[in-house]
Amino acid sequence: MQNNNSSGNDQKFQVRKLEVSDKSKGFIELLQQLSECDSVSDKEFEERFQELSSLGDDHVICVIEDDQLGKIIATGSVFIEKKFIRNCGKVGHIEDIVVDSNARGLQLGKKILGFLTEHARSKGCYKVILDCSAENKGFYEKCGFKQKEIQMVKYFI
Repeated sequence: MQNNNSSGNDQKFQVRKLEVSDKSKGFIELLQQLSECDSVSDKEFEERFQELSSLGDDHVICVIEDDQLGKIIATGSVFIEKKFIRNCGKVGHIEDIVVDSNARGLQLGKKILGFLTEHARSKGCYKVILDCSAENKGFYEKCGFKQKEIQMVKYFI
C-alpha cells in the first residue's frame, strides 16, 4: 500500500469555521499576505465576528489551523447573494482565499475551495463565482473553475 502524503494532510489539516479565538492564532496576519489589512483591535475583531456570525449560513469564513503551531495557515469565505433571477436563485461569492506562504503546496487552498463550494451548493446556490489574479487563474482552473467575462471595479478610497 502506498503512503499518500495528501491523505495524511486530510487528517492533519481540517477545515472548520472561523472562531473568535482565531485572531490570536494569526488570522489577521494571514490576511495581510493576501491584501492590505491594517491591524484590527480585539474589540473590532469581536464586533465584526459577531456581525458576520449573525448572518448564519449566508456568510461563512473557514480556516485551516496547524494544530502543532497553533496557527491559522489557510482561509477563505463565501457569502450568499439572494436574487430574483433564476427563480429567486442564489449565488455563492467566494472571497479572500489565502494560504500561508510557508504552507503552500499542501493542497490547502483546494480544501478551502472545496469546503466553500460545497457549502454554497448545500444552501441551494446554482453557481459560485470568484475573482482572481491572472497568476492564480491556473490554480482555480485545476479546481474546476473557468474564466467567464471580465471583472470591473471602482474604489471609494
